[in-house]
Amino acid sequence: MSQGVDRAFRTGPDGSDRALGAAYDTALLDLDGVVYAGGEAIVHAVDSLAAAREGGMHLAYVTNNALRTPAAVAAHLTELGIAAAAEDVITSAQAVARLISEQVPAGARVLVIGGDGLRVALRERGLEPVESADDDPAAVVQGYGGPELQWGRFAEASYAIARGVPWFASNTDLTIPSGRGIAPGNGAAVQVVRTATGAEPQVAGKPLPPMHRETILRTGAERPLVVGDRLDTDIEGAFNGGVDSLLVLTGVTDGAQLLAAPPHRRPTYVDADLRGLLTPQPEVSAAGDGFRCGGWTATASGTAGGAGSRGRLELDGDGEALDGLRALCAAAWTAAGDGSCELDGGKALARLGL
Repeated sequence: MSQGVDRAFRTGPDGSDRALGAAYDTALLDLDGVVYAGGEAIVHAVDSLAAAREGGMHLAYVTNNALRTPAAVAAHLTELGIAAAAEDVITSAQAVARLISEQVPAGARVLVIGGDGLRVALRERGLEPVESADDDPAAVVQGYGGPELQWGRFAEASYAIARGVPWFASNTDLTIPSGRGIAPGNGAAVQVVRTATGAEPQVAGKPLPPMHRETILRTGAERPLVVGDRLDTDIEGAFNGGVDSLLVLTGVTDGAQLLAAPPHRRPTYVDADLRGLLTPQPEVSAAGDGFRCGGWTATASGTAGGAGSRGRLELDGDGEALDGLRALCAAAWTAAGDGSCELDGGKALARLGL
């Protein structure tokens, strides 16, 4: 298990001789792509989370989506068969509301560009949500407002920001998954206001520290494990918070993206899905010029620089596909050092079916 390894130079996924659910006291779980997709539970998620909870692990659900309230998210999880209460859910709306409350007077008015999740979070911090730039707001806060958010709301934010009102954003994820595919996220909406005003918001959500601080304050976690499917929010957020992470391959990240991950986006552990909480993680060890995990050995050959001189990742052996991927990560990340691996891993990944 990881024990304070310098995450800036991680050279492969760690092993753990204990199930992760026993090695860490709290799982900080992303939702979309980890627990559910398109509103439906991901395979093995319900049973795995129940088993982890029964084993003594505290489960917290951490989302950058500021639209829904914690109570609404908890109700959705409960409908899926996952026992959850509102206090188990931490949203970027809560993180940004705390950030605002630390910079404006108690009871101050805040212009809301977004949904109920923001309004509830602001009231929790003793702030008053308002709807117009003419309501003398002390701050503007922007969060995902769903497909029905009117274009005029961006104009309202722009009017207030142009008058010098400080601007905050729950998160800047450019996209958000939906039942019909990938839709523009809050980051796309933030870009509209940025273009109109030339201003930059203070941002609270993953991967930035205010979101991690919010999760720790609300959960009291002492040995947290971030569990996510995105390298640029979940895993980078864990890196910024100085805690370990588990990447599950049920969401947006594929094998090629994982091999190319720069240091601040390299997870501590890699597994197929949330069953990874319930079992030990296999060790990745040096083996001659390469790295071994299970029955696989991965090596890096050639060079990564210069036209026509691109090297490649090679894989020998047999066994579980995930063990092969872990070995490939070690070879790729070691070759890349503090950069991103440019070696060709296509043939090796194809052999693993990844």
